[in-house]
This record gives sequence, structure tokens and C-alpha cells, in this order.
Amino acid sequence: MPAIKTLDPKVLSLLQPKIKLIKKDEGAIYLVGPIKLPVNLDGQTIEFKWYCWLNCKEVTEDFERIVAKLSAVNLAELQQSSVLVYGDFEQEESALIRFHSICHTGDIFGSKRCDCGFQLKQSMKQIAEHGSGALFYLANHEGRGIGLFSKALAYILQENGFDTVDANLQLGFADDARDYSDAIAVLKTLRSKPVSLLTNNPRKLDALGKAGLDVAGRVQLWGDVSEYNEKYLQTKIHRSGHLNEEDGMGEDKDCCNND
Repeated sequence: MPAIKTLDPKVLSLLQPKIKLIKKDEGAIYLVGPIKLPVNLDGQTIEFKWYCWLNCKEVTEDFERIVAKLSAVNLAELQQSSVLVYGDFEQEESALIRFHSICHTGDIFGSKRCDCGFQLKQSMKQIAEHGSGALFYLANHEGRGIGLFSKALAYILQENGFDTVDANLQLGFADDARDYSDAIAVLKTLRSKPVSLLTNNPRKLDALGKAGLDVAGRVQLWGDVSEYNEKYLQTKIHRSGHLNEEDGMGEDKDCCNND
């Protein structure tokens, strides 16, 4: 490994106040931010505060050491999670949050096979309209935790009659392999007051509850339903247990639940 370089004192003085150590049972999370991030939402500029975090086996408050090692790690080949925060997230009594799983096809390409791209933008809009909240954009959650290449294989199976659950199972994966522990650790660092969760996925609610977080409520998040994703969304309801009771949506309705 190349020798760890010494940072310019001015560079270190700018970076160090923006880095926070979150200790885990094994290793640590290094949270960097907030960083001003103006975002274009339907032609309107909304200013968020952006944080990013990094998992590391080394636990140290010598942030110069961590920063100086980054160029040797090649992080561009690894995924990192981040969070967009809106308003006074720490102090406001009411805050809306979303745990959004990375979706290369939906978020970037606008795929109609899922509802993820719609959910991403809709969540940001609802958080901004609410006045306070955070959108956690979670790495390593592609295809409910199977990765992009495996997701491509799962899509081939889906085009040949398998639903999204069976496609994952046939490839040797769990239906849903996602883990929310790091996101929850970051959430606890940013806010101690209750939150409302944008989701129809009971597993996300369970994860927050088991971590001892105070969940004030759940807000439904309806998707961009079309001929391309209707079966996929119905599978979420009937096989993955996604919640739809508040709006009374059933099999013969035009809308379906999403994640």
C-alpha cells in the first residue's frame, strides 16, 4: 500500500469539522456533511443538505489518517450511501423520512419495470413540502440486495413467467436481503425525535422499531403504475406483505403498493 500522505493543514481544517465518527459493534461509520446541495425538482430549485457515509474497519478520531488513505482504496469501485436532509431535521417536532434503495434502472434510466424512479422524486417532493425530513439513499440494495448483475438475470426470469420473488429465490437469494442498520445508526446521529416513514414495506417499520426508534407514523407512497410494472407491484402486496389497507387497494384496483 502506498505511504499515507500528510494533508495540507488548511485542507484538514476545512474537512475535519465536517466529519463525524459513529462507532459500531465492529468498525465504524464516518459521516461527512452537511454540504449544501441545491436540487432541481420539476423546475424548482430546492436546497437540501447532503451527507455521505463510509464504512470502515478502522475506528479512529484521527480523521486525517482516514482521509489520507482514501486515494489508495479506490472508492469509485465501491458503493457508498448518502442522505439528503431538508429543513431543521434535528429540532423540528415532525419529520418525514424515506429509506430508498439504490435502483440503477429506475432512478437513473427511468425504467417503467419498477416504480423506484417515481418514488425517489416523489419522496423528495413530499419531504420538502412537509418542511423537515431526510431521504436515505442506500447503497448495496439493488434488486432488494442482490446486486445489479443478478438483477439483470432476475429480469430475464421475469420475462419468462417468474415473479420478482421467485426470480430472486431461483438465483439463490432471499426475497429481500436488505439491511438498514447503518442507515438507522446515521439517523440516530442526525435526529433523536420521532419520525414518520414514507413506505409501504413493513420490514422497514420493523427495522426502526427493533432499533428503538420512535416512529410517529407511516405515509403511503404510491407508484407510477403501468402495464410494465403492475404484476411486480401486485407481487409486493400479495407475496412480500406490503401494506395497502389505508387506501383499500385490492387486486382489481388501478393502483398498487410499492416499496
